[in-house]
Amino acid sequence: MIRLTGIACAAALAGMLIPSVDGRTPSQQPGGKPAPGTPIGGTVAPAKADERGWGWQVKAMMNPATPRPLYNRAKERLLQDKQITSYTISSFDPELYCEVGKHFDYIWFEMQHSTMSYDEVRRMMVACPGVGAAPMIRMPDALESSIQKATDLGALGIIVPTVDDALEARDAARFSRYPPFGRRSAGGGAYRDLWNQPGLNYRATINDNMLVTVMIETLEGVAMANEIAATHGVDVVIIGNNDMSNFSGWTQNDPRYQDAIIKVHDAALKYGKYYGNAGEQYLRGYTVSADTRMVQNGPACDGWRPAGRGRGRGRGTGPEEEPVIGLPSVNAPNPAAATPPASAASADPSSCWPWMAASPGAGK
Repeated sequence: MIRLTGIACAAALAGMLIPSVDGRTPSQQPGGKPAPGTPIGGTVAPAKADERGWGWQVKAMMNPATPRPLYNRAKERLLQDKQITSYTISSFDPELYCEVGKHFDYIWFEMQHSTMSYDEVRRMMVACPGVGAAPMIRMPDALESSIQKATDLGALGIIVPTVDDALEARDAARFSRYPPFGRRSAGGGAYRDLWNQPGLNYRATINDNMLVTVMIETLEGVAMANEIAATHGVDVVIIGNNDMSNFSGWTQNDPRYQDAIIKVHDAALKYGKYYGNAGEQYLRGYTVSADTRMVQNGPACDGWRPAGRGRGRGRGTGPEEEPVIGLPSVNAPNPAAATPPASAASADPSSCWPWMAASPGAGK
């Protein structure tokens, strides 16, 4: 009787963890489509945060002497356990940058899939210093020479794509920060004009204000997710959803793809980093949507929307940018997502960044 009971329990557990023979999980309908209103998931349940919460190691690494709030708006909101969103700029447009910088947590300067130069990014940043959104650059690589240029021109964060191992994650972290924390070389650059304001010591505060994000977009990266997330100095681990699907050959409603996402999610949580996704579509409909702390693109926290939604948004010209490959175009609503106000005129940035009203200044 005991053996029969054990066999029955094992069979029940296997039924929950292993997809059916046609590749569907219990929440999916025939054809692989999700049941209406059901979050998309694989066969593995995502880990839950303990009392330390998300980003516990990032918080532990902060120097108590660093003035708060940070002049990196995006990192400050992460440390306050808030979600951060961005606007993607992939071509030289100072007017656009100066406007969208008022409404988003960070700007995603696209230099992996664009022909922008570092000098064009610099010229946009100096056009309106302290506009608000933290300027971050998606790098073409993690080479010291590239990261040196990005940090010297004044970027407050880097995003490194297709990170496959801890060595590349290490380079992203160490070359973006000064010693003794990292190996950034001392040099000149636009950062002196942007962040060395009266009463602000850039050299003493930039290590804590720097936001280092690595993207896992391959199965090699998934296999090394724990090692990547454990890397000293990495703040955020973000999924490159489209390339993950592209490189794996799995659509994004495939249980195997979902299990890969959950492995990365769990690694980020385990090692005290933040987890993210590369597209606002992923803020709803996934089992890990509620844990997505950083996302490429909107919605803006204050609900502001640009005229001509696709302008400057990177790899696309509209809502189809970063499509959810293999999933319906409309997923279950995300109650945690920002709710846009009735009109753009009602957008109130201070509701997202209350310290702006109390202490306006560079980067706040």
